[in-house]
Amino acid sequence: MVGVKMAAAAGASIRERQTVALKRMLNFNVPHVKNSTGEPVWKVLIYDRFGQDIISPLLSVKELRDMGITLHLLLHSDRDPIPDVPAVYFVMPTEENIDRMCQDLRNQLYESYYLNFISAISRSKLEDIANAALAASAVTQVAKVFDQYLNFITLEDDMFVLCNQNKELVSYRAINRPDITDTEMETVMDTIVDSLFCFFVTLGAVPIIRCSRGTAAEMVAVKLDKKLRENLRDARNSLFTGDTLGAGQFSFQRPLLVLVDRNIDLATPLHHTWTYQALVHDVLDFHLNRVNLEESSGVENSPAGARPKRKNKKSYDLTPVDKFWQKHKGSPFPEVAESVQQELESYRAQEDEVKRLKSIMGLEGEDEGAISMLSDNTAKLTSAVSSLPELLEKKRLIDLHTNVATAVLEHIKARKLDVYFEYEEKIMSKTTLDKSLLDIISDPDAGTPEDKMRLFLIYYISAQQAPSEADLEQYKKALTDAGCNLNPLQYIKQWK
Repeated sequence: MVGVKMAAAAGASIRERQTVALKRMLNFNVPHVKNSTGEPVWKVLIYDRFGQDIISPLLSVKELRDMGITLHLLLHSDRDPIPDVPAVYFVMPTEENIDRMCQDLRNQLYESYYLNFISAISRSKLEDIANAALAASAVTQVAKVFDQYLNFITLEDDMFVLCNQNKELVSYRAINRPDITDTEMETVMDTIVDSLFCFFVTLGAVPIIRCSRGTAAEMVAVKLDKKLRENLRDARNSLFTGDTLGAGQFSFQRPLLVLVDRNIDLATPLHHTWTYQALVHDVLDFHLNRVNLEESSGVENSPAGARPKRKNKKSYDLTPVDKFWQKHKGSPFPEVAESVQQELESYRAQEDEVKRLKSIMGLEGEDEGAISMLSDNTAKLTSAVSSLPELLEKKRLIDLHTNVATAVLEHIKARKLDVYFEYEEKIMSKTTLDKSLLDIISDPDAGTPEDKMRLFLIYYISAQQAPSEADLEQYKKALTDAGCNLNPLQYIKQWK
């Protein structure tokens, strides 16, 4: 997955800007007013997988409902007609999607159609929709057609990824395949450039571009520069004028876009990490801020010969509104485990205080001391009750992170990830190694074949001098015995 980390900049974050753009789109491309007293117009949202991936990390089901979205459905799912409700479409302008939208027009599925394209739609495809609307006598029902320029996925205030669907098409492997054709490379570059262009349109700023020479990064930079200049030349239709740009395209606050080739540092993405967020990403099923866990199946409690119970899957959202996640996602894992325990103890203390106050409220006797104490404790209990929603949310987050941290810990113990992390840190910092690399690779209890290969590749990349042929053969035998696929090693040998 191609990801981009943004340096902090003045003004609204990219997360806020993309959220505002989505809410405007859902409000029929009219700016959404907070705390509006009027009832929202009820509507259905139709998206493809790309649109779903963009919306899901930013807007919850409740927020969609508050915007008047009664149903949100995939474009290519089986959908029944709802003739008295408007439909907001949010899709990529692909041939397949255009055909399905034309089919919807022919089938008269909705009262009116608000067509929003994630990236700019070509004139020929726009004409296809117009012809379909004309043939279906639905021209007046097509209310609005907009290019939204939202072809990127924002995961944090300062981080976004270019895509989630078909991400292999813009991966490191796709760009560095020895058999890639010029046409395929052009397609990859155009896909990356389109997403970056959409990002800067949403940000409302024209970047200063810097890149490494003679690499794919330079190809992206040249194409993006050309696309930006072409848009700026057309002053009437430029996307970088008016409210979106703020101080203007020549503002001194222009962002700096640095495009670097992954080959300058191949060791880091292979490295076994030790911080909370990185471990969750590495060892769990974590995509678009959602982690999926499998609960214990309880086989050990099943009677002999019984069919094993199916594992229950649970999903948790790790979002910017999760205060614990925001505070500890970059912390070393042992600190996270300690913080979860501290939060749990704090919660229990607050819970015990509420229980104690409830018990005291049953005081008997009417002497002045009792009445005074009752009055004082009533105030305390009232305060405790008013903070109950906050307390329940705290409990929910504690349970969430207890489950996630426990799942991570199971992987650490099963694969000895602490050993890998420490050993790789020493390799990369050129510190003296206290254990033989061959011993770790040969240890059947130390990690998966992939763990062993990652470790050896880091050693091979970081070594100032490549190991001798005799040593390399010894390592290759140990890796093969451990069940490793040696293809990555062959690639790194050619690369280095």
